[in-house]
Amino acid sequence: MDNSILEAVEARLPQLRGLNAVIAFDCGDDGSIVVDATGPSPEISDDDVADADCILKISQANLQKLITGKLDPMLAFTMGKLKVKGSMGIAAKLSSMLN
Repeated sequence: MDNSILEAVEARLPQLRGLNAVIAFDCGDDGSIVVDATGPSPEISDDDVADADCILKISQANLQKLITGKLDPMLAFTMGKLKVKGSMGIAAKLSSMLN
């Protein structure tokens, strides 16, 4: 996983306070990031992607665009650039928290 993406996700962690879920960004061969937002302070964890409440399958390039606000999450989902496995409700809540 690209370090700039990891740093961008770490910078957004405080915004995920209260999400009360484990989210995984699965970028295929480029790696994955699992965010545990079940506690008082969200953190990047080393949990298995399969254990996440919501898995977002997205390319590393599109994840970068999503985090920087250059790609709208709903548009990415509609265009097939973002696939959601697990709770759609958590994905929608995540989207609103990152805007």
